[in-house]
Amino acid sequence: MAGHFSGQRVVITGASSGIGAEMARQMASQGARLVLAARREPELKAVAEECRQLGGAATTVVTDVTVRSQCRALMESSVAALGGIDVLVNNAGISMREEFEHIANLDIFEQLMRVNYLGSVHCTHYALPQLLESRGSIVVVSSLAGKTGVPGLTGYAASKYALHGFFESLRIELLDSGVTVTMACPGLVKTGLIRYGGEQGTIRSGMSVETCARIIVRAAGKRKREVIMTPLAKAGQFIKPFLPSLIDRIARRKVRPT
Repeated sequence: MAGHFSGQRVVITGASSGIGAEMARQMASQGARLVLAARREPELKAVAEECRQLGGAATTVVTDVTVRSQCRALMESSVAALGGIDVLVNNAGISMREEFEHIANLDIFEQLMRVNYLGSVHCTHYALPQLLESRGSIVVVSSLAGKTGVPGLTGYAASKYALHGFFESLRIELLDSGVTVTMACPGLVKTGLIRYGGEQGTIRSGMSVETCARIIVRAAGKRKREVIMTPLAKAGQFIKPFLPSLIDRIARRKVRPT
């Protein structure tokens, strides 16, 4: 099925599972040419094979986005495989859930910033010359936690706020270049992203991965500035400047560490 991404040269980080893998499948079904990046090679190769079966072209590059040289190598490999880059999807990310007073090991804060924030900065830096040449687009999978503080997610929210600050500034720098930035802000999505202390848990409530990816892919195809997923989330963003204390209370009531 042809679509916005037919023939587009797309690099997706964090593509071995969750939202990244589903975005890859949906773009592949539109005929995208994909380079998929993540740390877990077997899962990454499995997603690439699914993409080929759906009609897209897909290659894989094992990448840890916390290592700057690997981000550079990813973009070099992508250019070698695709001849250039039209779309960069910064999706690689990790999370946490623990109220700050109960956190014993602060290393998680550094890890969150290295993966969620600096990984996207590094990948964008090395992809930008190609994106400028193609007048391409940058898609950033952020979070509502990058716009509204969330209890139990202090480090995660901080890393996502950093993403917004960086990419909103970059968008302005690129205003006359033809390169666009789409910020995607999901709320709760049914993935295995949350870490409870040192353990990883599965999110069983919220939006499905398929629906979330479909919304992001559609917004990316239209080069939207920002996408917020649900009417309730949109209403919250509208109300927040006028009734910030109300939004704080709602966040506290709806999101509690378990």
